[in-house]
Amino acid sequence: MSDAIFLGVDGGGTGCRARFEDDAGTVQGQGIAGPATTRLGIEKLSAAIETAWRAAAAEAGLRDGDLARVRAGFAIAGYNRKGFPEALRALPHPFASVAYDTDAMGACLGAHDGADGAIVIVGTGSVGIGRVAGRDLRVGGYGFPISDEGSGADLGLQAVRVALRAHDGRHEPSALLRAVMARFGDDPIAAVEWMDKASATEYATFAPLVMRHADAGDPAARRIVQGAAEQIDGLVRALLTQGAPRVALLGGLASALEAWLSPDVRRRLTPPLKDAVSGAIRLARAG
Repeated sequence: MSDAIFLGVDGGGTGCRARFEDDAGTVQGQGIAGPATTRLGIEKLSAAIETAWRAAAAEAGLRDGDLARVRAGFAIAGYNRKGFPEALRALPHPFASVAYDTDAMGACLGAHDGADGAIVIVGTGSVGIGRVAGRDLRVGGYGFPISDEGSGADLGLQAVRVALRAHDGRHEPSALLRAVMARFGDDPIAAVEWMDKASATEYATFAPLVMRHADAGDPAARRIVQGAAEQIDGLVRALLTQGAPRVALLGGLASALEAWLSPDVRRRLTPPLKDAVSGAIRLARAG
């Protein structure tokens, strides 16, 4: 292994991935752990990060004495949450240097291999971010339910809303809407009780159901999905208007929703070049 060692960590709401590379970009070791997001608090977040990078270090054959040569980059979900940049930078570490940014920016840097560009992430939530000539771009992504339009959580919210209207006779029934109400035992009061505690993740569990019914031609599902696609169109167009030379579509719903986007938007999309861990390694190299 060359003298230069780089560590990239992508910490997200569903899991944490770590990878060591040498100066030529050759992978030396990889590791995974559970969720690493600021919503879990600094202790659980830091524990997940360390579990992932120590597993990667073990695979790479790195000893504790080697870690002083490592330049690390951490792309963390919710990094900009109030107080967390300072808390993360205050954590002790054995590395030569550490750079931090959001998981979304890590994904953007990876998607364009460090070049100018932007991404729209559509999963449980949605957001558009980019970096152009050193200037950061951001569109949406302010949190469900006030934002994150077109996301899995938003699909679920719209489906429950329309299902309740259909239950009341205010909307034409459909297979999707009956399936949604069946989850609540056809009882709107049960839906209200669920709503009182439901998170964005729980709303997003309806998204696969909505997509399946939309693909099968269900009229209510098609209207909901088309509305979501129009929101994602808007995110892409806003980033292009702000100067992004290219936009990649990422996230768990990206492939399912891409076919529903407007033709002009689909033509402007580019496939991601690398993953978010590669983006974190770029943070490390720049730091």
